[in-house]
This record gives sequence, C-alpha cells and structure tokens, in this order.
Amino acid sequence: MKKIIAATKNKNKIKEFKEILPDFDIVTQEEAGIDIDVEETGTTFIENARLKAMAIFEKTGIPALADDSGLEVYALGGAPGIYSARYGGEGLDDKGRTALLLENMKDVDDELRGAQFVCSIVFVTKEKVYEAQGVCEGVIAHEPKGENGFGYDPVFYVPHMGKTTAEMSSGEKNSISHRGKALRNLAEMLKARGVEPPMPFSC
Repeated sequence: MKKIIAATKNKNKIKEFKEILPDFDIVTQEEAGIDIDVEETGTTFIENARLKAMAIFEKTGIPALADDSGLEVYALGGAPGIYSARYGGEGLDDKGRTALLLENMKDVDDELRGAQFVCSIVFVTKEKVYEAQGVCEGVIAHEPKGENGFGYDPVFYVPHMGKTTAEMSSGEKNSISHRGKALRNLAEMLKARGVEPPMPFSC
C-alpha cells in the first residue's frame, strides 16, 4: 500500500478521496504533521491543484495528491469557477454561497440553467507530475434538495440521475462526479504508462 498525502484540509474531499481510492493509504496534511496553507494564485483549476500538490511534495518528499474543483454556471459566465469556495466573500459558508447562487439565478429560465462541476487532479511523485480532469454536467435547481455531499451539491441537479448530487448516496455520486471521473482518468493514464507499482484506483 502506497502512502499519499492529500494536499487539502477539506474533510469532505478527504472522505471522497478515501472512498474513491480505497487501495491507498491516504493521509491528511494534519496526520502528516504539515501545517501550511498554499495560496491559490493560479488562474485555472489545474494551476491551483499543481501549486498545492507541489508544495506538499517539496516539503515531504512523499507522493502528493491535490485537486482544485468548482462549479461553472453558464448563465453567470462560468462563475463562480475557481472562486467557488470563496463565492460572495470569506464570510459565507456552504449554505450562504448556495443561497447567493440561487439569488443570482432567480430570473434565469430553466433552459438556461446549465452548469458543470469541474475537477483538476495533480499527482506528484519523485519521477513525474501527472494531471487529469473530470467534468460532471447538470443544471442549477430552483431550491436546495438533499442532505448529502457538500458545497453546491444541494442545487446541482443531474438530469439522467433524476436528483441532485446531495440526494445521491456516496457510491452514486462518486460514479458520476467530476472528482470520481478525474481520479479514474488519472488511473487510466498511470496504467497506460506502465507506472509501477500498480496503481489500483477504483470506485
């Protein structure tokens, strides 16, 4: 079992990493004794993920996995995008940011409420930096539904599933989510390049 440090302090992301990568010994920054906050100065998801993963790897020499992800709403010109976790300012929590999003979408017709969750993954080892991305398409609902997930999950409705991601079980969400897709894309990349030891990423 290969140890990996997850370059995040977000407990919800850690939970999903461990669910999607059950064959890995994923430890948090706290468990690894790393108390640093990496400033996300990138202009894209992949740039921010790279900054976080590289910072942890350079400090520890242990393989590091980082993601940067967010919600892009077409009617809002792609906002909140890379600022998803800071939408509306630092004073808002998940519910506050979701409420702000719904307020900004209140006059948008149903056919124009399309959105996507985007996740960029960066995996850094001493040999190479691997990058992958996943996207989940959906629409912004008119009101929150569901108690699972986090962030904007209660208002992100996935038509072919017939529910928001907050109404899905962990298994359902991981099978179609942007993060699940990104990690599976990374797994396929590693497998295709014959990375050893085998990297049995799975959902």
